[in-house]
Amino acid sequence: MPDEVVAGLTPIFHFFGRVPTEESLDGFIRVLPAERLHAAWEDGRAVGGAGAFPFQLTVPGGRVAAAGVTTVGVLPTHRRRGLLRGMMRAQLDDIHERGEPVAYLWASEATIYGRFGYGIASLSGEMEIPRNRAAFHAPVESAGRLRLVDYEEALELVPAVYEQVALETPGMFARSRDWWEARALADPEWRRGGGGEMVRVILEEDGRTGAYALYRLHPGFEHGTSTGRVNVIEAMGVSPQAMQQIWRYLLDVDWMDRVGARLLPVDHPLFFLLAEPRRMRFTLEDALWVRLVDVGAALGARSYASDESIVLDVLDDFCPWNGGRWRLEGGTAARTEDAAELRLDVSTLGSVYLGGFTFAQLTRAGRVEQLVPDALERADRLFRTGRAPWCPEIF
Repeated sequence: MPDEVVAGLTPIFHFFGRVPTEESLDGFIRVLPAERLHAAWEDGRAVGGAGAFPFQLTVPGGRVAAAGVTTVGVLPTHRRRGLLRGMMRAQLDDIHERGEPVAYLWASEATIYGRFGYGIASLSGEMEIPRNRAAFHAPVESAGRLRLVDYEEALELVPAVYEQVALETPGMFARSRDWWEARALADPEWRRGGGGEMVRVILEEDGRTGAYALYRLHPGFEHGTSTGRVNVIEAMGVSPQAMQQIWRYLLDVDWMDRVGARLLPVDHPLFFLLAEPRRMRFTLEDALWVRLVDVGAALGARSYASDESIVLDVLDDFCPWNGGRWRLEGGTAARTEDAAELRLDVSTLGSVYLGGFTFAQLTRAGRVEQLVPDALERADRLFRTGRAPWCPEIF
C-alpha cells in the first residue's frame, strides 16, 4: 500500500477516534484509486485529505459517472487556513477533467459543503419499533424459503438483488465485487458497536434470491426480560412481496425487544405495512448532497417526466463554467440566449436533481426565483419521479 495513500487517509481517522490499521485501511485502499486522493501537506506530513470513489450513480432513467466524495478532513491543528477550500478546488477540477458530471457525498457537517455548490438531495430515516407492536395490517403471504448464509454464499447471492434495486433507485450506486468484499459484507470488530457478528439472511423464490437482510443482534436482559435489539444494517427485495417477507422476518426475531434501522428511504413501505405505524419512531436527517460539476452533461444524463421545456439561469461561483442560461428540452440541456424562466444556484439544482425535492419547495425557502408565471409547475412536472432517492450506506 503506497505510503502517500496511507498518509492521505490518516487525517480522517483522527475524527473516527482511532489510529488507522491495515484492516481499516483496506476498506478504502481496495476501492479508492490512489489518483483519486488529494492531500494537504506540511513538512512531509499529510494534515488534510479528500478522496473520491469512481461510482456509477443511478439517476432517474439511467446511470451517470459520478464522484463519491469521501474521507474529507483537516487536522484540528490546521483548521481555518484554507486547506479544505484548496482540496475542494483541486478535487472538483479533477472531477471535471475526468468527465464525471456529478459529485455527491454524505456531509459530516451540514455547513461545510453548500459553499462549494453541494445541495441536500435526499433525506434518510432512522426507525425503532417495539417488537410486540410490529404487527402488519394484513398477514404476509409466505412464498419461498428463508435461510441464513455465510459470508462466501452471501457474496455470491446477495449482489444481484442489490443491483436490481439499485438500477431502479436514484441515489444508489453500482457495487463492485471489491466493494462487497471490503465494505458491504465486511464485518470488522470496530463496526459492531457492541453487537454481535453480522447475520446474513436471504429469501429464495423459485431457485433465485428475491430478498436479503444484513443485521446484527444486541442482546440484553433486565430482571429476566429481554431488552435486546435487532439492528438492521441493510434489507431489500426485488418485489413488494419479497420486501414484506424479509421485513416480517426481521420484526419477528425471537429474544429481541426492539428492532431498529438507519439510512432508510423516506418512502419506505413500513409506514403502510404496519398495523400501528405510530408505534414506529421515525426520525429524518439529511442524507446525500449533490453537486453538478457539468450542468449540461448532468441534466442530459437523466430522464424527465414530461416533454416540456424550461430555461434555467444557473449561478455557480465556484465552478464558473456552469454559470449562465440553460434550456432543458427533449432530455438534453444546451446553452441558450433565451430569457430565463427560473433562476437558482447550482446547489439548489443539485437538490432537485435526483427527484428528492421540488422546485416549489425550494421556492418557498427562497432558493429559486420564478421569472415567468407557470415556470415552477413546468419544472416540477419535468423533474417529477416516482421514487424517493436513497443510498443505503454512508461512504
